Amino acid sequence: MEGRIFALDQQTLISAGIQLLNAVILAAALAFLLYKPVRKFMRARAEGIQSQLDRAQGDTEAAEKLKAFYEQRLEEIELERAEILEEARRLADDTRSRLTAGTEQELAAMRERAGAEIQAQQERALEEARLEIIEAATAMAGKITAVSLDGAARDRLFEETMAELEGAA
Repeated sequence: MEGRIFALDQQTLISAGIQLLNAVILAAALAFLLYKPVRKFMRARAEGIQSQLDRAQGDTEAAEKLKAFYEQRLEEIELERAEILEEARRLADDTRSRLTAGTEQELAAMRERAGAEIQAQQERALEEARLEIIEAATAMAGKITAVSLDGAARDRLFEETMAELEGAA
């Protein structure tokens, strides 16, 4: 047996059969010990990943619903803001109109009062001037009559002047 490289004899077949039997026993032992636990681990991992995907999908849908809700709410707020601004503008215009009308009425009343006051002052000034003229005329007439007239002429002149003053008043 010394020069033997490859021979298809009984010893080669027995060696090949023993190696094949060892391989089958080793494969069965590995399948029993490793394949089922690894398969169980992989199944649990796949289920975990699937549950995470489902949860992420649910969170995404909830986020989209929330986003749509807030976008709708923002639109409603924008409409409400526009309505409030329009109401404020309208109130400002009404207030301005009322203030303008009130101011115009007040100015007209002030002009009227000022005109009446000016008229009253003019009348008072005329009355005061008339009284001063009367006093001055009376004083001058008294001096002139005292010098040039006698008592009877003085009395007559006084009565005429008084009658004229009463008629003028």
